[in-house]
Amino acid sequence: MARPAPRERDEETIPVPATVKFPVELMPPPGFDPPRLETWPRVEGRLEWVEGRLLYMPPCGDRQQDTVADVVITLGNWVRSHPEFVVGTNEAGMFLGEDGRGADAAIWRRADVGPYQGGFRRVPPLLAVEVAGRYERERQLREKARWYLEASVPVVWIVLPKKREVLIVTAAGDTRHRRGERLPGDPRLPGLAPMVDELFVQVSRAAG
Repeated sequence: MARPAPRERDEETIPVPATVKFPVELMPPPGFDPPRLETWPRVEGRLEWVEGRLLYMPPCGDRQQDTVADVVITLGNWVRSHPEFVVGTNEAGMFLGEDGRGADAAIWRRADVGPYQGGFRRVPPLLAVEVAGRYERERQLREKARWYLEASVPVVWIVLPKKREVLIVTAAGDTRHRRGERLPGDPRLPGLAPMVDELFVQVSRAAG
């Protein structure tokens, strides 16, 4: 029987146990400096630095990744007609306060982010989007939404693929939106008010 070829790991790679409860706290490697992205370890998954802890999450599953793609398509189309804004994705890294975290998608004012530096963005986005998955349920994402608000992010979308619902979290409170509804706009993001269904195109096709 053929066996997979072994993969070499360098000294910067951190192994993760096979059976764990996520997120997993990892020991920071020597020389780790949270604001400097180049000092972060290499892992097959996602990392965040939260309250002095290096936390690991595995790559996202099928339903979550397809929904993230639909979110990014929706936001990307909006940004193309609003060049004064920038959309980031792929665990869009930001270092706010003492924490380094990543969003499934986020929108910044172009004037706020400045030129590319190759590291974390150090200013809060106007919108952060988190998509629920196997290890990131609504409760955990509500906790992350609180962190965003405390870090001066004014609007957070929590996107729930199984229910095909969107929870919008702001300092004024939470609102829940379902299929057939349009998300409320925000004056800081002119014209960004998609239908809920736009964020679940692929999931809805799979559901039949």
